[in-house]
Amino acid sequence: MARDQEAHRSSRRNFCWTLAGVVVALSARAAATPARIGFLIPETRSADGSRIEAVRAGLRDLGYIEGKNIVIEYRLADGDYSRLPQLAAELVNTKVDVIVTFGTKALSAARNATTSIPIVDPVMGDPALSGISTSFARPGGNVTGSTLYGGEVAAKKVEMLRQALPRLNKVAVFVNPANASSQSQVKAMRDAADSLSLQLQVVEVRSPGELDAAFAAAKQGAAGALIVATDTLFRASASQIAERAVAQRLPSIGSNEFAVSGGMIGYGPDPVALYRRGAYFVDRLLKGAHVADLPIERPTKLDLLINLKTAKALGIVIPKEMLLRAAEVIQ
Repeated sequence: MARDQEAHRSSRRNFCWTLAGVVVALSARAAATPARIGFLIPETRSADGSRIEAVRAGLRDLGYIEGKNIVIEYRLADGDYSRLPQLAAELVNTKVDVIVTFGTKALSAARNATTSIPIVDPVMGDPALSGISTSFARPGGNVTGSTLYGGEVAAKKVEMLRQALPRLNKVAVFVNPANASSQSQVKAMRDAADSLSLQLQVVEVRSPGELDAAFAAAKQGAAGALIVATDTLFRASASQIAERAVAQRLPSIGSNEFAVSGGMIGYGPDPVALYRRGAYFVDRLLKGAHVADLPIERPTKLDLLINLKTAKALGIVIPKEMLLRAAEVIQ
């Protein structure tokens, strides 16, 4: 009897050790399975290269190595926005763990493709106006990230143009109607223009091929300056727009990257820094945080950049107080 009991105990111990080994093996396999992250990009890889690298750098800072513990699935529309819904559906079918969207158009496509996979947008427009959430602290739904203050920054650009050009009475603004945040940007700019007794001429641009017609419309409308709204199309075409603006003798303002590309004034948060911060949201989500509980952040720093070289080419003297406020003056 004692021998039988000992044999039973031995058999049970062996079973427990075998079961523990299976659990450890399965856990190790699960731990070795790389997380899958989808990048949904409306423009080309070269146009969004700095943002792509910023997210990747942020992930490396947090211990993620491509091919080892993460796999990034890239989907690029190459400027053909009609492809975004299909590309978003591909990422969903690939069963990615998180989707990072590069701009409002990509965000809209991703939201239409899934309500369950978490989405991180590092530079979303106003989440309330775009229907994402009315709460920054608890956004709900499946979207989180950072917002660019869309309307507030847009209004400030109007004010800065008037400060730089006191005699300005009419300004053209390039907007992409495919961008859901364009409407809120235009409203904010129109309100600011009305308060300054400025006329606002809205010019719609849907592709780089429409830029010639857009500049012709601004010239025909006798615009004295140009505002370039926030959009991936204008970022990808920043140098082209800046050059055309100088050739047409139009002082211009856009994002801070626009000033680096040759525009006269740039204003807003550093988008590359925001994309690097986007890795933080991805990390939290991969570690089990619920997307609905991750607060949407607002950048704490807005930079003014002045391209003095462009201003001089246009014969414009930038007020000293603006130069003193500038985070960077490009000579």
